[in-house]
Order: sequence, then C-alpha cells, then structure tokens
Amino acid sequence: MIDEELLTYLEGYITEKRKSTFYKVLNDRTRHFTVVLEDIFQPHNASAVVRSCDIFGIQDVYAIENKFTNKVSRHVAKGSQKWLNINRYKEDGNNTKICINDLRVKGYQIIGTTPHTDSCVLSDFDITKKSAFVFGAEKDGISDYIKEEADGFLKIPMFGFTESLNISVAAAITLQDITSRLRKSSIDWQLTHEEKRLLYFNWIKNTIKNPDKIIEHYYKKKNVL
Repeated sequence: MIDEELLTYLEGYITEKRKSTFYKVLNDRTRHFTVVLEDIFQPHNASAVVRSCDIFGIQDVYAIENKFTNKVSRHVAKGSQKWLNINRYKEDGNNTKICINDLRVKGYQIIGTTPHTDSCVLSDFDITKKSAFVFGAEKDGISDYIKEEADGFLKIPMFGFTESLNISVAAAITLQDITSRLRKSSIDWQLTHEEKRLLYFNWIKNTIKNPDKIIEHYYKKKNVL
C-alpha cells in the first residue's frame, strides 16, 4: 500500500506538466505483453529494445543473463530504463528456466521469436492472450530450451537475401504491430488502478533529487507534529 499523504507531499517536488505527462503515459502502459531478452551480448542492442519497450508502452522487461550481463547504455536508452521494471535473472545456472516459470505463473504464454521454425507470421499473431516475447542472442537466437518450451513462435516476413533482422529492429517492429492492434481492440490491456499508483509513486521518486532524504524528512516532521 502506498502512503497517499506521502505521495501528495512528494508531488510538491514536481511540476504540473510532469504530473500530467505521468498520467498520460500510465494510461498507455500495459502488462498484457512483455519482453524477454535472453543472453543479449551487445549493450546497444539491449538498450535499444528497452527504449522501444518504453516507446510502445511495455512496462516490464525480463533479462536472462546465463552467459552475458545485460547492460544498458544510457546514450542509447535515453533514460527509458528509469520508467520500466527490469527483472534480471542471473543468480542461477539455469536462469532461462526460472524466468519462464515465473512468467507462466503470471499468466503469460511464451512466444519465441525466430525465422527458423514453423512460426506464426507477425500480422496473424493472436493478441488476445497475455504473451511474453523472447528475443535471443545476436548470433544464435533463442536457446534450445526456449525452442522446446515455448508455447508458440513468431516471425517477421522477410523477402531479401538476409535471413534475420538485428534484434533491436525485430523487437521494434514486433512491438509496434502488436501494441497498435492491442489498443484498437476491446481487450482489457491497461494497468490496474493500484499498478498505476505504485508506478506513479516510483516515477516521482526517480524524478526528484535525494528522494530518500526527502522521505526521511517528511516522516520526521510528521512524527514531531
């Protein structure tokens, strides 16, 4: 539960324009879809995907780090990482399995993105189910484990000599398509009121300087009164 009095107090540290922007963005955020990055090696690729998630309203990113650390380049991400929930899986020897299990508990079907299987074409993808889209390593693509465990596969039609797209490009094309169709649908895709309030609170904390000191001062002042 959020301390609503504290939230009101913290609002005094941001402008009305910033509050309005937060409310507008929150209304376009979704957890109906999420993105999984599996062992992405190059920071600029991971960062570009994170930026696309923010742009297209995807709130959560799941980073699987079996071999490589998923680093975010501030220059490429343009600060978008501040507004997303990035969940890292790096503690266990089989982080992919743990991540996939967590996603299934949350009601997601697992969709591997690959041009090399009997995949569904992007334009034909059924958007009604909660879906986690897994994007694999730059060279090898999604792991064998994902290929075995996925509930389905997705591909972007390509008509040239090149067999695959850069991961950041593939993610942007995928997210633009599915979120555009989602917003035109009658699916209940928006965040709950409670989810919005928690994100709003966290975004304010991420915006103001020295939020912990301000919160500490607030409670000291409140206890004195």
